[in-house]
Amino acid sequence: MKLLLLPFVLRLAGAFPLEDNKVCQPHSRPWQVYLHGGGMYCSGALIDEWWIVTSFECALQPYNTIASLGEHDNTVEEGTEQHIDIADVIYHSPYRSPLHSLSMARLAKPARFTQYVQPIPLPSHCPQPGETCYVSGWGSTIPNQYGPSQHLNCITVPVVDDQTCINTFPEFLYWSPGMICAGQENTDNCMNDSGSVMVCDGQLQGVQCFRHGCSNPADPTVYTKLCKYNDWINSVMDQYSGALPMKTTPRMMT
Repeated sequence: MKLLLLPFVLRLAGAFPLEDNKVCQPHSRPWQVYLHGGGMYCSGALIDEWWIVTSFECALQPYNTIASLGEHDNTVEEGTEQHIDIADVIYHSPYRSPLHSLSMARLAKPARFTQYVQPIPLPSHCPQPGETCYVSGWGSTIPNQYGPSQHLNCITVPVVDDQTCINTFPEFLYWSPGMICAGQENTDNCMNDSGSVMVCDGQLQGVQCFRHGCSNPADPTVYTKLCKYNDWINSVMDQYSGALPMKTTPRMMT
């Protein structure tokens, strides 16, 4: 009996990590990208055969970061993956005033579309408070537990009105019209993965900036409001449609 109780006791004592039970249905998010390399990991969304959208906080490095497409379990090769180097990174500028937590990554070769790898449409409208959205990423969904998850995780979140979100901001954080908040108390409100992807009504509506919901489940999490950035995203794709650089440093573009 004591041996049977031991794992339970050790789990309560913190010797084992808590189980994460928000695993996505495998390959249900074919636009999701696992970005990794150089000791970092984060998520992004594939928007066409060449381009990925993610947050500023994903510290991507050309030819040091790998984009894994068609991924679900990041510890094994499932036969569905495409692993492609990131060739170029363009950050939205200025970053701090106002706050634009957004970057785009160009692949070193085009993605090959399959049932496991598909782009997601950019937004045609902005989401409204109360709308249900879906967030996915490779981070833990358990508050204050960090480190990558083996499997892609999914949570469901409601969009929150701007003022409710602003009221939860710490002193160091300033509101920007380029932000949108989602998640509240008594909902799944934590995804410990920079750049985790928020999809509403089948459209890409956000990439995670600040995961307040992982510190306090009553606080909404902040995402970049991508419906405000369609013009910028399209201008980046148009401007950088030429030959790929052999080696670059990340670039800023307003």
